[in-house]
Amino acid sequence: MTSSRLRELFDQTGQSPWLDNLKREYLLNGEFERVISNGIRGLTSNPTIFQKAIQGSALYDHQFSEVAEKGATTEEIFWELVISDITDAADIFHPLYTSSSGLDGFVSVEVSPELAHDCDGTIAAAQNLHDRIGRRNVMIKIPATKACIPAIEEVISRGINVNVTLIFGLERYQQVMDAYIRGITRLKSSNPTLVQEVSSVASFFISRVDSEIDRQLDALSSEEALSLRGKAAIAQAKVAYAMFEKTFGSSQWQTLAQMGAQVQRPLWASTSTKNPEYPDTIYVDQLIGPHSVNTLPDSTMEAFSDHGSIEETITKNVDEAHRTLSALQSIGINMSEVADKLEREGVASFAQSFVDVLQVLEDKRSR
Repeated sequence: MTSSRLRELFDQTGQSPWLDNLKREYLLNGEFERVISNGIRGLTSNPTIFQKAIQGSALYDHQFSEVAEKGATTEEIFWELVISDITDAADIFHPLYTSSSGLDGFVSVEVSPELAHDCDGTIAAAQNLHDRIGRRNVMIKIPATKACIPAIEEVISRGINVNVTLIFGLERYQQVMDAYIRGITRLKSSNPTLVQEVSSVASFFISRVDSEIDRQLDALSSEEALSLRGKAAIAQAKVAYAMFEKTFGSSQWQTLAQMGAQVQRPLWASTSTKNPEYPDTIYVDQLIGPHSVNTLPDSTMEAFSDHGSIEETITKNVDEAHRTLSALQSIGINMSEVADKLEREGVASFAQSFVDVLQVLEDKRSR
């Protein structure tokens, strides 16, 4: 589908649409070149995306056999396949990285989800991926677990781009932004020339929040509870964006900005509509604002290209967003507990995808 809406989204509002999908077929058939020409400005991946890509395609078979014959372990084979795809995708997106002066054109790859509660292991894995891929337009994804907050700071302080993933709550989001600023501050002291080259996004998950809270509201079944269905995720995101504006408008940040440091942009993730009762572009249309990213699965990208709205919305009705969160609290919805639950489930889901894809590869080598 050819449409100008994705380009207009960036040109008119300053929000960058990224694609939330990566598979080898897209590297070979020109799909990434097509979506870039339509306005897509970056690319994200995760363990589940790679599980589906590798499990469902014969395009990995030749490289798999080559690496396996060298005596590599199953996990080593997996990372060879992933790094090959990430490197090729980064090369396709590199012209955009250059033309946007390092704002966009990024490709994201996640450290092993088995390291979600291992700070030192996450730091080592991030450094290893950064070194092996060797592309400035790659972001290393690190989960926003409590254990990995110090890892985010450390990896940023080394001049490595970071996509902080699996953010579900406001308290953790503030901790992520603070870790980024501490990392940039350390980098300023150790290698000031790198400060302006480092880029980071904070991936705040959206639709999963509504799915969980709607479930709790349905269980309460009162008129007030049911009137709040489908409102929590957008309300929380609007408050998060206000926190972003406050944090990166501070005098502390301005000192770093004068050295060329880039703000850590909020990235709206999990923006496909899980509930068919809701509009299929609701988590794009309602979260538009400057200095932000929305990462879109293929279906949401196509839907927005066809009938999405181009209007700044993330800064509107913020007072109403606060009232929505207060109303949820008043009827017993604990947003912090929801965030903790969704984080546990997100880590577990990615870890299971990692186990599943390794089993697929193990079965393949035993045949």
